[in-house]
Amino acid sequence: MAVPGKGVNGPLAGVRVVELAGIGPGPFAAMLLADLGADVVRVDRPGGAGLAIDPAYDVTNRNKRSVVIDLKAPGGAAQVLDLAERADVLIEGYRPGVAERLGVGPEECHARNPRLVYGRMTGWGQEGPLAPRAGHDIAYIAITGTLGMIGDEGEPPAIPANLLGDYAGGSLYLVVGVLAALTHARAGGEGQVVDAAIVDGASHLSAMIHGMLAAGGWQDRRGANLLDGGCPFYGTYETSDGGHMAVGALEQQFYDEFIALLDLTEAAPARKDLARWDDLREAVAARFKERTREEWTAVFEGSDACVAPVLSLREAPTHPHLAARGTFTDHGGITQPAPAPRFSATPTRVRTGPARRGADTADVARDWDVPALTRPTTP
Repeated sequence: MAVPGKGVNGPLAGVRVVELAGIGPGPFAAMLLADLGADVVRVDRPGGAGLAIDPAYDVTNRNKRSVVIDLKAPGGAAQVLDLAERADVLIEGYRPGVAERLGVGPEECHARNPRLVYGRMTGWGQEGPLAPRAGHDIAYIAITGTLGMIGDEGEPPAIPANLLGDYAGGSLYLVVGVLAALTHARAGGEGQVVDAAIVDGASHLSAMIHGMLAAGGWQDRRGANLLDGGCPFYGTYETSDGGHMAVGALEQQFYDEFIALLDLTEAAPARKDLARWDDLREAVAARFKERTREEWTAVFEGSDACVAPVLSLREAPTHPHLAARGTFTDHGGITQPAPAPRFSATPTRVRTGPARRGADTADVARDWDVPALTRPTTP
């Protein structure tokens, strides 16, 4: 068997990552590193912990390998430290202080491997009054102001699944931080701790909006702005069959084409007349209700009107553009998003399906030269 990281596609081939198993943004961040070619070893706990689905379908564990270590048993921490000594990156998503109590905190890991990048994924961060409290995506984005931006005026905030907090504000910022710290470590030999908090990342995502707010170009309420559904030519509209079309005709030339294809050139109020935006929205909504989603998709096909059909998760992989690009892929009978982004010299791919708990212990023990992994933990 070839050693992972050697001859494997992806720009991070040769990078070794230890993931202390959890759920949500930590595993997704580790999956992204694995998709990019890193050799990610997931340290699962006895009994397992993960999504409430069959582990065979948990694609956030693809391209990884799994070992089982009981960190609460005598000798468990020593096994993790053996892995950390040989790793470039370690990722953990415990509450602050838990890794330290288990004996695998930054101090213990850096004593064994000063070059290690120690990535910490939490919702509230490592410090602050809320740091020790439990939480989930919705609470994290609630206090940042980002949740309050989303939804219709006069209605409760809309819930953006857990994409905005866990994955955009959490996982992606952890990966950016880890890669930056890895570059620093390789240049100067010094590892460090990356404190990735969802409240920080989700707040950072709203940087442009805060600038607009300060400049008076954004109202601090839902459904009243250019990009939050307040604008009649930036939003979604229902079609006659219950489907929806998404409209983003912001610039004048795109708006003109949009209105022409709707055949509303003579009837639509001027786009800059904010006092008549409600009239414009009603006219556009009424026109979209005259045809099905498929019919409107055909009308706007090939245009620069910035209009697209709103597809479901099952429909998305079959969209002609996404199919042509291979945005989704099938592996092991599971349709799933392909690795992203793309690289010209070091292309990425789904190499293996979801790692099965403990299935790779012997291989990892050999490849990482950690024979103690195959021995029972001892005092």
